[in-house]
Amino acid sequence: MKLYLASASPRRKELLKQIGLSFKTMPSTVEEKITKTEPQEVVEELSYQKAVDVCGRLTESGQEDFVVIGADTVVSCWGEILGKPADREDARGMLKKLQGGSHQVYTGVTLAWKYSGMAPMYHTFSECTDVTMYSMTEEEIARYVDSGEPMDKAGAYAIQGLCAAYIQGVCGDYNNVVGLPVGRVYQELRKRGLV
Repeated sequence: MKLYLASASPRRKELLKQIGLSFKTMPSTVEEKITKTEPQEVVEELSYQKAVDVCGRLTESGQEDFVVIGADTVVSCWGEILGKPADREDARGMLKKLQGGSHQVYTGVTLAWKYSGMAPMYHTFSECTDVTMYSMTEEEIARYVDSGEPMDKAGAYAIQGLCAAYIQGVCGDYNNVVGLPVGRVYQELRKRGLV
C-alpha cells in the first residue's frame, strides 16, 4: 500500500519519518468548510475533507492500493477555537490568551484507503492534549512574534520551537501538539492491516 500525507506541514512529515513510515506528500487543495462548533468535531470534519480530496484525486488518476492520512489541528482556549493567526496582531492576541494558563490542542485524523476495484473506506478519530503555559510578559510575546515562528501554527506557537521556554506541562500526547498523534496513527493503520 502506498501511503500519502494530505498535508505540506514539515512537522507532520518529520513525525511520520520519525516512526519509520515511507510516504509521499500530496497536500489537499480543498476549500475547508466548517459546519461544526466543537473543537473535536471541527478537526475531524476538516481532516475528513482533506483525506476525501486527496483520495478522490488519486482515484481519478487511476491509483489503486493506497492510504491517505488527512489531519487538522486547532487550539481551544476557554471554548474559543484558535487556528493559525491572520497576522502579527492576531498572533499577539492569541499568545496573551494562552499564557499563564491551560488550553487544549485537538488534532483530527482521517485515514482513507482504497484497494483495487473497491470503493474507498474511511476512519476518522481525534486526540486531545492539555498544555499549560507559564506567564509571558508583553515584551516576551512581542519578541516571540518577531521571530516569525507563530505565523503558521495553530494557536500561534510551536511547542517544539522557541515557545518551549514557556511550556510548563503537557498532559497527553506531545506529538499531537506538534501536529500529528503518530503513535495513534500507526496503531490505527496497523489495526486495519494498512502497514
